[in-house]
Amino acid sequence: DIYKYVRNGNIWLDPDTGQQIELCPWLKKLSNKNAYICGIYNDRPEDCRAYPSTLDEMILDECEMIETHDLLNQQQAKKTLETLMAVDRYPNL
Repeated sequence: DIYKYVRNGNIWLDPDTGQQIELCPWLKKLSNKNAYICGIYNDRPEDCRAYPSTLDEMILDECEMIETHDLLNQQQAKKTLETLMAVDRYPNL
């Protein structure tokens, strides 16, 4: 299913139109919350494994995964992001 959203090295293209999709098709909104989870986390493409590289990148991209408390305490959010991404950035550690 993932591959039908990939074309010519670009990810998250509408399989019917070929147009870029604004929101990742695998992000699922949690009910009764302003938060999302990744529906393909364990099988996500390399582009997703490397994203985000920084909290600033997430803010610039208006990433759906940012929560209000992350914006209010950016230092803690940066530490949390580094911890979460360490497994993907340094898989041999």
